[in-house]
Amino acid sequence: MYDLEQVRRDFPILEREVHKRPLIYLDNAATTQKPRAVVEAMAREYYTTNANVHRGVHTLSQQATDLHEAARRTVAHFIGARSANEVVFTRGTTESINLVASTYAQAFLSEGDEVVVSIMEHHSNIVPWQLAARRHGFKLRVIPMNDAGELDLDAYAALLSEHTKLVSVAHVSNVLGTINPVKQMAAMAHSCGAHFLVDGAQSVPHLPIDVQDIDCDFLAFSGHKVYGPTGIGVLYGREALLDRLPPYQGGGEMIKHVSFEETTFDALPFKFEAGTPDYVGTHGLATAIDYVTVLGMDHIHRHEQDLTHYAMEQMSTIEGMHFYGTAAAKDAVVAFNVGSIHPLDLGTLLDRLGVAIRTGHHCAEPLVRRCGTESMARASFALYNTRSEVDAFVEALRRVVSMF
Repeated sequence: MYDLEQVRRDFPILEREVHKRPLIYLDNAATTQKPRAVVEAMAREYYTTNANVHRGVHTLSQQATDLHEAARRTVAHFIGARSANEVVFTRGTTESINLVASTYAQAFLSEGDEVVVSIMEHHSNIVPWQLAARRHGFKLRVIPMNDAGELDLDAYAALLSEHTKLVSVAHVSNVLGTINPVKQMAAMAHSCGAHFLVDGAQSVPHLPIDVQDIDCDFLAFSGHKVYGPTGIGVLYGREALLDRLPPYQGGGEMIKHVSFEETTFDALPFKFEAGTPDYVGTHGLATAIDYVTVLGMDHIHRHEQDLTHYAMEQMSTIEGMHFYGTAAAKDAVVAFNVGSIHPLDLGTLLDRLGVAIRTGHHCAEPLVRRCGTESMARASFALYNTRSEVDAFVEALRRVVSMF
């Protein structure tokens, strides 16, 4: 296990106070805080190596390009991709899924085809498919779940048919923390000839990921949830499959030759990276990946599992506590309500006590309604949280509940 106190010193924001109380930050599923190494690496590039990439023969451009492409190789190694050509930089998970929904539908989907998602998807893995379905006429099918927050794999198997072209599922639910068996689900999809996309926004920061072991065709994740900067994300895709997809956007960088008669497109991954990339953001993401790699994803996972179990154990002693999501395989997220207290009131009063949590529908309205409510509170953990913070959170929660 890594030195937790040393790690906390790497995150200056954890030293601040909110409403004259020490900050207890438990909204990590929304975004994680950034270690000093990431911020300093990005500042250093802006101060010493700032130039557009892939365009200049001068020294700064060459150095910035080297950092940008080194970041691509870092990501490829981190997720187990066969080649850096399989790593496309985007603005985040949302754009990555939109890219696949748009280009895959254009290349492969038509009336009578089906795409399968699950009831527990984030809106970013629902709405892009709905938009594409309106344009191309395919149907969207939904995997149900049980009351513990586990996907019904028998129902999933029944949904799969010769009409199924792609399955797109969250690896870890951002609301329930359920860890879905994506390796098994990918094999099931492939058995009927369908491709498989993993929304890794909530798994890449918490679990060791190997796209070859999962055998997924696509993986999407965001830098800001894995201790990197905002506005940078990744789409992994099998090289042969990405080759078959049309470009997503047009502009500089993604072209080979342009004329008014005909334009030809660049090779992977640049075909999908129109315009100036966030080359400083990619360097920041690579630095964040290096940071968690040194700590060890296995160590991070075990630590967060301990916090999750400990938090639920302590919270269960509060009268009126109701948990959403009690799957056997669960990680880093606790969704709850207490009695008839509105989650907004709960979150607002906890903030006055220095505790930051999330309340609302968590960009997953169908899932929240399936849980029988319109809103819930959520505490989510990261590699720098501690048991003492859990104790302070539970004590603050107990105090708020007593007010009602």
